[in-house]
Amino acid sequence: MRIIRYLNDYSNPVVAAVTDDNKIYPLPMNDFMDIIYEAKHAGLTPVNYINELITGKESLQKDLSELNLLVPIVAPEVWASGVTYEKSREARNYETTDKKNDGETCYDKVYNAERPEIFLKSTSTRTVGPNEPVYLRSDSNWQIPEPELGLVITKEGQIVGYTIGNDMSCRDIEGENPLYLPQAKIWKNSCSIGPAIRLSETVANPYNFQITCRIYRNDQLVVEESANTRQLKRKYDELVSFLIRDNKVFDGTVLLTGTSIVPPNNFTLQDKDRIEIEIPEIGVLSNPVKSLVQKTVVN
Repeated sequence: MRIIRYLNDYSNPVVAAVTDDNKIYPLPMNDFMDIIYEAKHAGLTPVNYINELITGKESLQKDLSELNLLVPIVAPEVWASGVTYEKSREARNYETTDKKNDGETCYDKVYNAERPEIFLKSTSTRTVGPNEPVYLRSDSNWQIPEPELGLVITKEGQIVGYTIGNDMSCRDIEGENPLYLPQAKIWKNSCSIGPAIRLSETVANPYNFQITCRIYRNDQLVVEESANTRQLKRKYDELVSFLIRDNKVFDGTVLLTGTSIVPPNNFTLQDKDRIEIEIPEIGVLSNPVKSLVQKTVVN
């Protein structure tokens, strides 16, 4: 079972459950976490609680594709994990060693260390949902999406759902100096999540999510790569434990778990590209790419 948010005909946000046969049932809640709170208060799992709510109710007479989807949760903060896959370590080394990938770097140490790399990625005002534009940073010439599985957690660190995240990244800024990481990761509309949250209790094996990233330019597919969360070096509980250690974390926080999909080294996003990230159990997160600064072409 998945949870979505959408705008109804009166432009009001609605929380809804999507069953495995793709029937949509509006719910009497304002937020995803309300489902978790109320289910706990009723002594039920979220799925059983939702099933009680929708039993005998009529589903929405619309298809998901007809809805104006919003971020499935207004996450107060989005955090991210870095260098959790071998492919990510290789990409960071390539950037850092002047595109030679011929020496050990700090990223090798991060990959092998007990403590993972965790950084603040976004806040609710910087995060966009399905079909909203992600922006290109104006002072970078090498930008890519980073398709990732996102964990939706409580303030105690309980994983209550899974979503899709796009951790937009500037490879040139990060490669120039690891201390520039915040500028390589955080700017307006540099993070998207959605289109839904898969309730954690409905996932038999969260280490078997197949993630596919497709990038379109002029409606032509120019990049398509896939990976599986079984390639992840660290466990989700391990990443969460370091995030909440001596830290104040809010209910509904999203933790992105790193990427194993990196476009070819000669690729950079351009204005009007479109990014699709698919995890079949969750859906397809699609975002157009927008350049905030139109560069002047000098002949």
